[in-house]
Amino acid sequence: MGLADARFDVNLSILFTELPLLERPAAAAAAGFDAVELWWPWIDDPTPDRARLDDLRSALETAGTRLVGLNFYAGRLPGPDRGALSVPGEESARFRANVEVAAGFAASVGCRALNALYGNRVEGVDPAAQDALALENLVRAARAADEIGATLLIEALNAPESPHYPLVSADSAVDVVRRVNEAAGLDNTRFLLDLYHLARNGADLPAVIAQHTALTGHVQIADDPGRGAPGTGSLPLGSLLDALHAQGYDGWTGLEYKPSPAGSAASFGWLRH
Repeated sequence: MGLADARFDVNLSILFTELPLLERPAAAAAAGFDAVELWWPWIDDPTPDRARLDDLRSALETAGTRLVGLNFYAGRLPGPDRGALSVPGEESARFRANVEVAAGFAASVGCRALNALYGNRVEGVDPAAQDALALENLVRAARAADEIGATLLIEALNAPESPHYPLVSADSAVDVVRRVNEAAGLDNTRFLLDLYHLARNGADLPAVIAQHTALTGHVQIADDPGRGAPGTGSLPLGSLLDALHAQGYDGWTGLEYKPSPAGSAASFGWLRH
């Protein structure tokens, strides 16, 4: 596998953001990618009107890019929100309203992976109550994903950047994966293994890969420190991807890193080397 052989997609919510949303698929295609992923594109609108959805679908199709991953509504990303589904009140209601919309859009473009960010802890709210709400909403999301033949993804973030987010280890995220599968009576929830976040948490990455690849449904990468392209930091991303391949992972690897100072189009030189 390694950096030369992995199946890469590009995250259009962190790369090519110097362009309007509808121009990003074509820019990714021009850079050599036929697969992309997105955080929920409308950060203030979990239920956009059909015209906006149709316009995005058309942009993807015209560019010849396949959407291979989509976040459910998660509040303002990048930013302090870090998810909505475990947050009582309006935010979790917005997540629930988004579930069918996001799943329907994913089905319309052949996307088969939907990422649900857990949500921050809220001061003054019992963590157990948030976890119960999260499980209820994740079961709803898992069932919606199952109806379109998709996988629900659960991601661990990193404590330095997301100090109020409760899933900051592979074990904690995988525990949620197992609880959702059991509660839903399905087996379509998987771990989103983000090597950058786990590295920032100080995880033993080879050990995580050895232990959790079997439950991994998607991989994302960025170098550390800096969250830049491979080669800008010190992570041995090539050998880590080799280890994932050796453990049986053959899915997509999302490029979820900050663009170079020269811009997004100039951020993929490492692929040529």
